[in-house]
Amino acid sequence: MKLDKVPLTVLKGVGTKAAQKLAKIGLHSVADLLFHLPLHYQDRTRIYAIADLKDGMQVSVQGRVLSCDLQSGKRRILKCKISDGSGSVTLNFFHFNAAQQNSFVKGALIKCFGEFKRGYQGVEVIHPDYSLLASLEKNAIEASLTPVYPSTDGLKQNSLRNLTEQALAFLRQNKIDELVPLKLLTYPISLNDALYYIHRPPSDASIEQLEAKTHPAQQRLILEELLAQQISMLALRADAQRHQAIPFREPDILQKQLLASLGFSLTNAQSRVVQEIHTDLQQATPMMRLVQGDVGSGKTLVAALAALRVIEAGYQVALMAPTELLAEQHLINFTKWFEPLKIGVGMLCGKMKVKEKRSQLENISLGLSKMVIGTHALFQDGVQFNNLALIIVDEQHRFGVHQRLALREKGQLGALAPHQLTMTATPIPRTLAMTAYADLNVSVIDELPPGRTAVQTVALPDSRRDDIIARVYHSCKNEGRQAYWVCTLIEESEALDCQAAEETANNLQLSLPDLRIGLVHGRMKTIEKQYVMDFFKAGELDLLVATTVIEVGVDVPNSSLMIIENPERLGLAQLHQLRGRVGRGSVASHCVLLYKNPLSKSAQQRLHILRESHDGFYIAEQDLLIRGPGEVLGTRQTGVATFKIADLIRDQALIPQTQQLALQLMQDYPELIEPLSKRWLGEKGQYVHA
Repeated sequence: MKLDKVPLTVLKGVGTKAAQKLAKIGLHSVADLLFHLPLHYQDRTRIYAIADLKDGMQVSVQGRVLSCDLQSGKRRILKCKISDGSGSVTLNFFHFNAAQQNSFVKGALIKCFGEFKRGYQGVEVIHPDYSLLASLEKNAIEASLTPVYPSTDGLKQNSLRNLTEQALAFLRQNKIDELVPLKLLTYPISLNDALYYIHRPPSDASIEQLEAKTHPAQQRLILEELLAQQISMLALRADAQRHQAIPFREPDILQKQLLASLGFSLTNAQSRVVQEIHTDLQQATPMMRLVQGDVGSGKTLVAALAALRVIEAGYQVALMAPTELLAEQHLINFTKWFEPLKIGVGMLCGKMKVKEKRSQLENISLGLSKMVIGTHALFQDGVQFNNLALIIVDEQHRFGVHQRLALREKGQLGALAPHQLTMTATPIPRTLAMTAYADLNVSVIDELPPGRTAVQTVALPDSRRDDIIARVYHSCKNEGRQAYWVCTLIEESEALDCQAAEETANNLQLSLPDLRIGLVHGRMKTIEKQYVMDFFKAGELDLLVATTVIEVGVDVPNSSLMIIENPERLGLAQLHQLRGRVGRGSVASHCVLLYKNPLSKSAQQRLHILRESHDGFYIAEQDLLIRGPGEVLGTRQTGVATFKIADLIRDQALIPQTQQLALQLMQDYPELIEPLSKRWLGEKGQYVHA
């Protein structure tokens, strides 16, 4: 029996509703359930004496009920005190019903499992798992350690354990296919044995080893998962190389004209990356290149020089940006550079008026707009390009994979595929680049243009707010500079206790009546946002209050001070992006991180790193360590694998080995590529190549 063909509805307890909940976390077949691996384990195999409990232990205890009381106050709490003779512990329930309350009669025997903490009333536990006993139990109450699975709303751990128990019964009768020849593996454990061990580790298994994911059974699966991810990337690269593309070998007359008009030279890093792109564009296979450059390193100019080579040959170029504000910024830059060269620049975004949109669509389909800039509106059905040959994607991790695929399909000219250039100002640590972007060639612009100054960063509590306001006044009024004040939310939210941008702007205007203060946030109409931004850029405003919409692409060299409120709410990479809006001129610039006490450990860590470093790559590495790859890449929506058991940081020592294995498999066992990708990546496998 092929377990990937056996639906979950054959299992006891899986009706239509349960099947829908399981589908939410990607579980459709018995095989899916077997590869839905535990996150953690709990040791319920022995019972601890209450006297031996240490703070934070997750264990089982048992005892008789001494008392059960209802505590009233802001919220009702059911407090049940039990004792095993060595000591007592209080069970706290915030959600309970009458039947529960009535079951805790004095003298009743209870076994419970939870995280025990020492409070001011002695040892306590909140919402433990519990059961009523007929008699006291001895140790080894469970035959194996208890797994804790990734879940979703309405799916209880007990349900998942019952279902995996049934799936393991299927596994005893039907083996799962070994897709990786055992002779190639460091840990030649059969897949069946590894899965069985990981779902139900014996009671004598080392919980420390399992939590660290270093047990040979786990290492066996980690290697296979990393291999599946690597192999799918290499297959995509091979697939891209099978396509034909138009080679561009023109003499670069337009490029020379643009460079002559700039009034400055490219940095060495920019020149190197331009050359790498030109080498790619000369090939008859599609370019697949990722350009990483720290904030302010001049990626847009590099993209413009790539575009000119394609436009010179008579073809179109599309640039897709994640926000309208950034698309508009690109439109301003490209128009300034390209109009003197008699190149038509078009723009397409969702909020355009019908008449304007119709005119733009016509120019695009007739080929009058050679350079087309836009947001996700570029790949909607009504958009017909005349001869699109190069796609530039800015801040690509902001786009869903379907969106990037759709744009790529727009550029299919018969059997010819468009060249693709991807840019990001979020430096991607090498570990991630080797795996998540193994299908792309990577270029790095690791040098800032001359005249850029390092931004001095300080972190201050919001009790110093008045001092900061005085500093803003001094900077704008006495030094003739401009400043940003960044709020992290648009509307008042009780839950996050953030100050709304509107309220902040009003309060600042009251505190600073002599300053000209503007406001931009994501809910304003595009034209309003652009109007305010243009005003700020022209020096008509002293202070711009904004949400994180100004994170990328906004360039005002006279702004030398930025205040970021509630920086603890943002990731390191995003804070680094925001900070990059200042320090664009030759004057000393400052960034103030105005935080709210108390700060969590990870927030303290993040703010410290930002104060200490200006190196985007170091910051990205640290961000990865603190937050993990899923959040750094924004992979929840991009389709780059979120792993079942592997972890790119923890398991980076295995990556060189998996790269070699992947090449060997592709050469000697090409028939395994598809089933291996499907097993570990599911639907995501087919989308990764956008």
